[in-house]
Amino acid sequence: MSGQTVTIPDDQAFASFKAECLSEDSWSLTHTKAGITVWTQGLEEGKSVHKIKCRMVCKDVSAEIMYDVLHDIEYRRKWDTNVIETFDIGRLTVNADVGYYSWKCPKPLRNRDVITLRSWLPIGKDYIIMNYSVKHAKYPPKKDMVRAVSIQTGYMIQSQGPNHCTLTYMAQVDPRGSLPKWVVNKSSHFLAPRAMKKINKACLKYSDWKQRHNPSFKPWIYPEQTTLPSIPLSELSIQHADSLENIDESSLAEAQEREDSD
Repeated sequence: MSGQTVTIPDDQAFASFKAECLSEDSWSLTHTKAGITVWTQGLEEGKSVHKIKCRMVCKDVSAEIMYDVLHDIEYRRKWDTNVIETFDIGRLTVNADVGYYSWKCPKPLRNRDVITLRSWLPIGKDYIIMNYSVKHAKYPPKKDMVRAVSIQTGYMIQSQGPNHCTLTYMAQVDPRGSLPKWVVNKSSHFLAPRAMKKINKACLKYSDWKQRHNPSFKPWIYPEQTTLPSIPLSELSIQHADSLENIDESSLAEAQEREDSD
């Protein structure tokens, strides 16, 4: 999202995101294996903004389950091994909220966090969830984290049948740091595909988990269930990257750590 004013995405913004998810113009194919395809874009020398798109074909998961898994913050704490802390801050509308997310970065990089305005929209049998970075006075950058900037990040879920869907993840992010090339390569060839596989695994276990954890509670589908406080847009402002600390991690060598088996 560009401009100075925080706005809630309209139908045109969702249509634009969907078109970019489907387009392959100006994207470079960097990985394709086992039903997962990764593209990158705009990795210019000296530029810190990275753009990545990852698509996975799931022949054993419905679009509805995928949508629930990507929304369910309690379940995310269980399956997302990269998460350090995540919580919702407040509700803006029936299909938009503000939240906090921090995650582990590959060693020896510093960990990152974001505050984002997230919005979602079912389109027929398909679904889109997308976000961009905002500032909230009560949640300033932390000393032990690097505050990253999501320019636009999100998911598109396309139903391919009763138990079959395609998930496209697209991220345009400024990590606020001059990253070494191994990070970019590792992200497209290893980290992004592994993250997609973890989402798929999480989907397969979700129905059983949800039956034991407040099975009827789905405020992303039934907004009247939400317990979040309502917050006005006036409490938010656009998070501009140039107002944040920019650190140079370009010379850091990759730590030799044991990778997860999945």
